[in-house]
Amino acid sequence: MSDGAVLHVKGRVLTGPEDVRDELWVVGGRISYDRPVGARDVTTVTGWALPGLVDAHCHVGLGAEGPVDTETAEKQALTDRETGTLLIRDAGSPSDTRWIDDRADLPKIIRAGRHIARTRRYLRGYAWEIEPEDLVAYVAREARRGDGWVKLVGDWIDRGVGDLTPCWPREAVEAGIAEAHRLGARVTAHCFAENSLRDLVEAGIDCVEHATGLTEDLIPLFAERGVAIVPTLVNIATFPKLAAGGDDKYPRWSAHMRRLHERRYDTVRAAYDAGIPVYVGTDAGGSLPHGLVAEEVAELVTAGIPPVRALAATTWSARTWLGRPGLEEGAPADLVVYEADPRADVRVLAAPRRVVLDGRVVE
Repeated sequence: MSDGAVLHVKGRVLTGPEDVRDELWVVGGRISYDRPVGARDVTTVTGWALPGLVDAHCHVGLGAEGPVDTETAEKQALTDRETGTLLIRDAGSPSDTRWIDDRADLPKIIRAGRHIARTRRYLRGYAWEIEPEDLVAYVAREARRGDGWVKLVGDWIDRGVGDLTPCWPREAVEAGIAEAHRLGARVTAHCFAENSLRDLVEAGIDCVEHATGLTEDLIPLFAERGVAIVPTLVNIATFPKLAAGGDDKYPRWSAHMRRLHERRYDTVRAAYDAGIPVYVGTDAGGSLPHGLVAEEVAELVTAGIPPVRALAATTWSARTWLGRPGLEEGAPADLVVYEADPRADVRVLAAPRRVVLDGRVVE
């Protein structure tokens, strides 16, 4: 398409779960619901249009051993784009990916800076590894480095105990979260276990990643405080394999991981039923491949979340939560077009017909 070209999306435009329009126009990379006067160079795309999908827990620039080179990071971002993910909340990366902001052909990224972990309590090469007395200073650093988010590692295996334990004293997370909020950033935390959650939520955390340890007694607290969860069920599916690797050395940890896996769907459904906001995230990067958003939406449906709500968790609701527009008048034209109605069958998300980024058809 030339700079003066107009894109016409025709069929069903899902601006909300029940708000369906017949068409939209893209002029100068922006959405319009008014036919442009005198448009000549018009490309028409037909189908069911959604806002560009959101992966709210993704890691661009991160590999199994830590940071990756620019070429690898580009391939990660392109894989996400090919599957319709056009907005990423990068939940921790040791790589500088600011160069992606200058690429109109790559997804938009909201960064959480680099993970902040306790010394020797996380995957090597991923995080700043510090002690509690330094937490406020590192939170301030990453709040300034990121795009309005900071990522803590809330719990991890304690090899001396042989099981998951919290990483931070209560007073440290209170001070760290307060500092992030003072600087205008929200805070999220990696949490697998049950016993790390109460202190983080009562300290004012905004979101919890994975949240496999969410129990019946904690659900009302999350709901009351409006703390969102990003379950990353495609990642939790790997727990049995991880557990098998620890059977000999850390049997308590292995058994715990299996229990968390076994109740994963019940945990997510109970959270949803209680009104806790649930969003789609894949945990791509590290050990998982990119491009898994459709699989994660399907997993939420398997957990018992109604298909339209699972769809909203990667489109309209997710974009509102992250402060980014959907298919609104004047918004950047980031959208995905499908053959059929994804509200009727979320498996449609696995096969985009067209991907439009900043008003250009890129797939």
